[in-house]
Amino acid sequence: MSRHGVLRARPTQLLGALVAGLLGALALAAPAAAHGADAPDGTNYRSTVRGVNPQVPGLTVRVIEAGARLELLNHTGRTIEVLGYAGEPYLEIRPDGVYENSRSPATYLNRTLDGETGIPAGADPSQPPSWQRVGTEPLARWHDQRSRWTGSGQPPAVAAAPEQEHRIRDWVVPLRDGTTALELHGSLDWLPPPDPFPWWALSLLGGLAVGALGLLPGASRAGRAGTVALAALAGLGGVAAIGFALGRGADAGTGALLGVLFGGQLWPTLTGLGALAAGAYAISRRPAADFALALAGTGLALFAGVTNAAVFLRSVVPVPWPAGAARLLVALVIAIGAGLTMAGVLRLRATRPVDPAAPEDPVAASPRAGLRTAEGG
Repeated sequence: MSRHGVLRARPTQLLGALVAGLLGALALAAPAAAHGADAPDGTNYRSTVRGVNPQVPGLTVRVIEAGARLELLNHTGRTIEVLGYAGEPYLEIRPDGVYENSRSPATYLNRTLDGETGIPAGADPSQPPSWQRVGTEPLARWHDQRSRWTGSGQPPAVAAAPEQEHRIRDWVVPLRDGTTALELHGSLDWLPPPDPFPWWALSLLGGLAVGALGLLPGASRAGRAGTVALAALAGLGGVAAIGFALGRGADAGTGALLGVLFGGQLWPTLTGLGALAAGAYAISRRPAADFALALAGTGLALFAGVTNAAVFLRSVVPVPWPAGAARLLVALVIAIGAGLTMAGVLRLRATRPVDPAAPEDPVAASPRAGLRTAEGG
């Protein structure tokens, strides 16, 4: 058998090997990406900014990354100072950028979401500040333990009745505008998590519906219509994956479009683009269209769908839209991705050519055997 014959005769085995490679890459890349971004995929604690007292024109503060960080934009033309946990100077948001006090313990505690960074011996809040420039714009984003729940377990009220909403506490972050003391006020609430079953059921049933298109005969007019439908669904899944990536970037406050897509949201972006390319490849009647659709579907389901499935379990999700819309988008990506994989495999198996080098049954291949069968023996 020729090498070309081997590859054509075993498309599902090759697809299986590539799927296994994608799973391995996911296992290695996902934890690193999560640690690097340091942003949760969702939470049941909603942190809300209520305002600055007294109000300062040109000063804007909001919660980003599902409550993981606070973002302060200073367009006052003056220096706004954020105070640390001991009341010491922590951040200065000046017109020419952001400055961090290396002697503030908050500088180190706020570097990660869990606050596990060690505090060096020189970090003494009673000493005069030592400012280091860490940004070139009057915009600061930081983890702040005052605006989040950092306990090891649930608050007592939540543990007693997790199915109900609870006000956990009102929080305050002290600020300074020159010599004027300011207070950033906010609240922290518990929101009961949603039931994940309907969203997983929607993903599964949608995947089966898309996968059923792979049962249409490939050589018929219905088969061609199935190819067009699968290609269109691949495009829809790609757009949904990229749209969700853009939503996460917008919630994180990332400005540049390319920075969002190819920075913290690299894998969903690549799989979304891959799905768009596979749809265009299939619609042009390329010979390996089924393989391309199956591979693109696997990438969608894993890297843009399952990795974001925490939205099915969390009431607060890291996008600037309603949580229900985010769940619907992720369910759509999973359904289309899984369905494309199923349909592609079914079509590959249906069109797999017979190996010309396979031994023939001499009895079945004999004209005399066919004559005997026709004559009844």
